[in-house]
Amino acid sequence: MTDHEFSARGVSVGYGDRPVIGGLDLQVPAHRVGAIIGPNGCGKSTLLRTLSRQLRPSAGAVLLDGRAIHSMPTREVAKVLGLLPQSPTCPEGIVVEDLVSRGRTPHRGSFGRWTSADDEAIALALEETGTAELAERPVDELSGGQRQRVWIAMALAQQTDLLLLDEPTTFLDLAYQIDVLELLVRLNESRGTTIVMVLHDINLAARYCDWLAAMRDGTVRARGGPREVVDVETVREVFDLETVVIDDPVSGAPLVVPRGRAGRSAGERTAAREVPA
Repeated sequence: MTDHEFSARGVSVGYGDRPVIGGLDLQVPAHRVGAIIGPNGCGKSTLLRTLSRQLRPSAGAVLLDGRAIHSMPTREVAKVLGLLPQSPTCPEGIVVEDLVSRGRTPHRGSFGRWTSADDEAIALALEETGTAELAERPVDELSGGQRQRVWIAMALAQQTDLLLLDEPTTFLDLAYQIDVLELLVRLNESRGTTIVMVLHDINLAARYCDWLAAMRDGTVRARGGPREVVDVETVREVFDLETVVIDDPVSGAPLVVPRGRAGRSAGERTAAREVPA
């Protein structure tokens, strides 16, 4: 596994005339699991789409090993950087193994020849994600959790050193959320893959990630290990939420217990919960 320098430097990006991110800097630690957290509309997914070269910044640059990623050939980037978007789609009726095999596209030569290395990469991806037994099943017949593991298998078959995931636990029940996050941690430990994901659940992010970047209004307000980022003051600033932060009794990571919206008194919160007779 290669050590890659991956960062955003002074990145500004938006949609049309609407700016979303302005002058943002972010250094991604190699071989670590990290999450971008923050409230809805703060720019989390926009940042991930910019890091993955889906959006071009209006200023600044995303740098991969010192080179602006948007100026690099697509195939060259795809050999280093994999992406699992928020709501991926696949052809109707495609079976699991065929979908996972599409992760090999960047590694195929000019004539598209299939090699034993492709077969080995697909078999390993299916094994690591626990989806080998689903290889002949149509993807559209799978549960949400199974489909998510299959999409991750496709990304793994790409054999990249960097993997970006946009809300990989969205629409999954809690058990499947845990399955997906534990899978990503195991892959990081076994392969050394650098993982960056957007997560909504701050407690799951704190439990499973080595570092967090907390965003608000298109800027990174705090970055560091979970204990450096997840505290009462930062959660108030980023989420407008009054909380108590305690130790997670399972992992020892910081655990956020909400008290109510910042700026509302205890009496106001109580009144808001009262139901008219």
